[in-house]
Amino acid sequence: MSEPARASGGADFAPHLERAFDFLPEERSETLAVAGELPAWLRGTLYVNGPGRFERGGLRYRHWLDGDGLIEALRFDEDGARFTCRFVRSVKWTAEEEAGRALFRAFGTAFPGDRLLRGIALESPVNVSVLPYAGTLLACGEQGLPWEIDPETLATRGPYTFGGGLGPIAPFSAHPKLDPASGELWNFGVSFASAQPALNVYRCTAGGKLAARKRLPLPYPCSLHDFALAPRHAVFYLSPYLLDMAALAGGAPLLAALDWRPELGSRLLIVARDTLEAVAELPLGGRYCLHTANAFEDAQGRLVVDLLELERPVYDQYAPVPELFRDVAEGWPVRLVVDLEAGALVERRELPYGNAPDFPSIDLRLAERPCDDLWLLGIAATGRPGRKFFDQLVRLSWADPETQDVWQPPPGRYPASEPVVVLAPAGEESALKGVAICHLFDAERRASSWLVFDAFDLAAGPRAVLPLAAPVTPGFHAVFAPLRT
Repeated sequence: MSEPARASGGADFAPHLERAFDFLPEERSETLAVAGELPAWLRGTLYVNGPGRFERGGLRYRHWLDGDGLIEALRFDEDGARFTCRFVRSVKWTAEEEAGRALFRAFGTAFPGDRLLRGIALESPVNVSVLPYAGTLLACGEQGLPWEIDPETLATRGPYTFGGGLGPIAPFSAHPKLDPASGELWNFGVSFASAQPALNVYRCTAGGKLAARKRLPLPYPCSLHDFALAPRHAVFYLSPYLLDMAALAGGAPLLAALDWRPELGSRLLIVARDTLEAVAELPLGGRYCLHTANAFEDAQGRLVVDLLELERPVYDQYAPVPELFRDVAEGWPVRLVVDLEAGALVERRELPYGNAPDFPSIDLRLAERPCDDLWLLGIAATGRPGRKFFDQLVRLSWADPETQDVWQPPPGRYPASEPVVVLAPAGEESALKGVAICHLFDAERRASSWLVFDAFDLAAGPRAVLPLAAPVTPGFHAVFAPLRT
């Protein structure tokens, strides 16, 4: 048994995982060779954001969310495939680069003399997600303003204020949503003041301006990472994972200031998009939701919300790096159906895949519309003590709940980013109806490659492999921007 496995108190289900976090990725742009065949209709750019640097001046970060944001772009055009990656030149990255040491407290790492933004918040490493919007590219962290990135070069342009509508300490989550019909951007941010916690809901125009903002009271200062957007509603799964701002001000890392209180119960808050007013709040039990997948209205006009429910929060499983997911809890894809006229949850369906699923994905052109298929990552050894990491790429189906289309690589190779699904354009005469694209980190060789699968036959293995000249760290969220024609 390896030394990391002994330290984690169980078997080592993630051999050599430490190699995914012990190097500094090289900023570069390179043309990629393709082993296999790419569909002719695959044209556009896949963007990824994730933590890329875990050491500063001899200080090793303890938590996966601590690393500085690294933006990656994988472009497909008539000339083939090209890869680019660059760090976000955030306030944190720039100041620490100049100082040659860590300056700011991170999500899971505190140290003597560390700094907070205005003494009350983390200085964002801008390392969670990325989204094409209003002719540019936004990189987002867990809280704080997004940063504008050049879509072609990945150069950092600076904080994005939505035409001056949002200030530097405005709470703004890492999961903004684009309405595919209007191009509007929607998002939220939580104000964690213990006396009056609030949910800030934002609507921004397709042109990049803040159009409306509403503060809604919360029953407690709950940590909320994601939400769902439907044609007429925004949906928030409020889990009782409470943030104590006093603990943060007292010197604790943010992770230590979070407290899971399942006895308080989780609730589904539904907000009307036209008024930004809450129209329903429904009890859900004692589970936790980190990520949503989709929301839409069914033929009966009922609100349908697809999301992932976990038995408990997962952030503690991101530490200490690289001893991750040691006792990660089970979780399941869940479909909630709400009758808004009755103000009631009328149906709850759970797909029988419990391997700590995360990073749910659909083709975003289907957002806010009925979508039966769902792609995600999972951890095969869920329920068994010991170090783990994502090692399954999975397709599930609401139309056929017994479907479990799973690809699992050999030990030591890890699907290492949110899978991106791109369906073939309507009318395209191709045997391949869609692809799923995912980063694979080979820990034994300390190498990275991009894999392209038949989206509806993952188990058959990748149809194309695009090796990188040098490795990149595992990423978080990804998005595909189709080439405009």
